[in-house]
Amino acid sequence: MIERSAGILLPVASLPSKYGIGTLGRAAYDFVDFLEQAGARWWQILPVGPTSYGDSPYQSFSTFAGNPYFVDLDLLMEEGLLTEEEVGAVDWGRDPLRVDYGKIYENRFDILSKAAGRALKKDDPAFDAFCAENARWLPDYALFMALKRHFGMKSWQEWEDEDVRLRRPGAVEKYRELLKDDVDLFRFIQYAFYKQWTALRVYAHKKGIGIIGDIPIYVAMDSADVWSEPQWFQLDEKNVPVEVAGVPPDYFSEDGQLWGNPLYRYDEMKKDGYGWWIRRVDGASKLYDVIRIDHFRGFASYWAVPYTSKTAKIGRWIEGPGMDLVGVLTSWFRNVEFIAEDLGVLTPDVYKLLKDSGLPGMKVLQFACDPTGESDYLPHRYTPNCVCYTGTHDNETLLEWKEKADKKQLAFARRYFGLNSREGFSTGMLRAGLSSVANLFVSPLQDWLELGPEGRINTPGTASGNWQWRLLPGQADEKLAKKIEAAFALYSRSETGKRPRDLNKTKETT
Repeated sequence: MIERSAGILLPVASLPSKYGIGTLGRAAYDFVDFLEQAGARWWQILPVGPTSYGDSPYQSFSTFAGNPYFVDLDLLMEEGLLTEEEVGAVDWGRDPLRVDYGKIYENRFDILSKAAGRALKKDDPAFDAFCAENARWLPDYALFMALKRHFGMKSWQEWEDEDVRLRRPGAVEKYRELLKDDVDLFRFIQYAFYKQWTALRVYAHKKGIGIIGDIPIYVAMDSADVWSEPQWFQLDEKNVPVEVAGVPPDYFSEDGQLWGNPLYRYDEMKKDGYGWWIRRVDGASKLYDVIRIDHFRGFASYWAVPYTSKTAKIGRWIEGPGMDLVGVLTSWFRNVEFIAEDLGVLTPDVYKLLKDSGLPGMKVLQFACDPTGESDYLPHRYTPNCVCYTGTHDNETLLEWKEKADKKQLAFARRYFGLNSREGFSTGMLRAGLSSVANLFVSPLQDWLELGPEGRINTPGTASGNWQWRLLPGQADEKLAKKIEAAFALYSRSETGKRPRDLNKTKETT
């Protein structure tokens, strides 16, 4: 169980950088230093997989691969794989507050290709060892990405060659040889990502900082995971889904959220001992110290939407694997901590699954302010085995929520939390979470910075303008760190010498 502590939520993409998006370079190390100074024990991030259309980290081309955008170019220059002139000649976008994904997509792979060409000419035993250690997923992922480039980045369902689309005998080997250069490029990118990630994680552990990462319950339809192992998903004979994932209308969207992910064949997975899930969590454990299972309620029952539907309003609830699967994961990974993201429409089966699993659920303060006083998110109803958030990546910042909240909600919040103008709205809400009995309190950095709508990460149900917010250089400064440390210490969430379990045992390998 996670001890009483606190963390900060900040996506890797939001770190400052000269190259348009946050990376695993100097700014990431600086942020770890900031967290140590602030007395934080945890850095919570969003999924770090390669993003697809829409730039959402929850729709990735692979559940195992790292995002090519996060590979730090300065570190590649230090290795002699790139030159300052090559990197400096690229337009990475002009707005330091926003990620320009279009610019990055246009230019990032050309730069990485230069680095790969130089690296692959060398005899590097570490690269060979990395490829051997990740042979279960890396060859299929690298070929999948090479094929996407070959077919104009279309979804694999639209590839013109049906033989390779359906992985018929001979077609895979034919394209693996035909597209060898691109296959090698994507193998190198993963080697570079994991090399840099492991070094950063080791550094964080030495500073007493653990990493909390997300594992989305579903994988993207347009992913190497579905293309390479369609037998685990609810697809027809042409590998087309009949129903897809989503959630019915809720707090975030009156139309529900139509995610479009393929649903699992849990009956087939059970026959295999849930080996696919074991491999997936094993991969995540190489990245994170605590794994937050996004949309945990989907293990109890999940919302299935007809494939042709335009919204998630129409669908049906189907019973999920429950403790059959969750029990396998928690018993298999005894040294991994899990957090159950149990937000959304909750039914008795979800409450039972959470109780049976023993996992901590999530409490979001923005959801607590029901004027009736009946919300389960009110701190006086917490037990220690939970994680309290002011908001998540899907919520408004505290200040934006203050401007948009119903007057009755706001009046209740002021009365319940004892908010006042002298202390400030954001500071008061942060105090409320810190003082709760929840073992872990996590807050987005934007709330400490007292940002408004400009600091929002994602607006569920919208297709554009998300995942773009960036931290400016110097915003996470010593003054802010001292303010946070004083608040953490006041509520016994910052204790000198205490470190997350086993952090200093991380191996410095890829």
